[in-house]
Amino acid sequence: MNLLNSPVFGIFLSIITYQIGLKIKARFKNDLFNPLLLAMFMIIGFLSLFHIPYESYKIGADYIHFFLSPLTVALGIMLYRQRTVIKKHFISLIIGITAGVATSFFTILLMAKAMGLSDMLTLSALPKSITTPMAISLTQILGGEEPLTIILVVITGMSGAFLAPFAVKLFPNFNAIAKGIGIGTASHAVGTSKALELGEEEGAFSSSAIALAGLITVLIVPFLARWFGLV
Repeated sequence: MNLLNSPVFGIFLSIITYQIGLKIKARFKNDLFNPLLLAMFMIIGFLSLFHIPYESYKIGADYIHFFLSPLTVALGIMLYRQRTVIKKHFISLIIGITAGVATSFFTILLMAKAMGLSDMLTLSALPKSITTPMAISLTQILGGEEPLTIILVVITGMSGAFLAPFAVKLFPNFNAIAKGIGIGTASHAVGTSKALELGEEEGAFSSSAIALAGLITVLIVPFLARWFGLV
């Protein structure tokens, strides 16, 4: 029982389930088998099967959560590495990413209104298209639920990686800039992994879009949320 109430339990369970998820992903080579999502399901199943309270797991999980904040700063490295691309196509990047962020916000808002979702659920969904560390920080600012936001971020990334090849075929005349910005803005790092498979340029623009989309989202979404009375 002492082990269950120590940080070792949560950290060990997280690492083991994620490693299993990586093995499954490598075995099937399918974007639907996302290691993070698989780890989440395995942890939920393990805790439920052995009737272990979530609070026991959270003791160790909080230590892992602590390291997400420094990862947000690390996005600056990504921007630095892509500085040549950003400088050359700065206007296109900003316009495209801002349009993508606005589209995401209003799509979620309209769907939430149509489905009668609560403001809390709506706020939790708003950061779904940016990378996990920034999404968690934003949902804390907005007053959403972190676990729900994380799940939606994973699902969004998986959806983007799965649908990106179909979208590219549907719009064959779009250049590498449009493809990369669209994938990176809509589905962050998981989608970018698919953009890299499409081509080097697509991957570069998608990588640039991850950090820029996160920054733009953090800047304008709280303002829009207040404007529409969500917070």
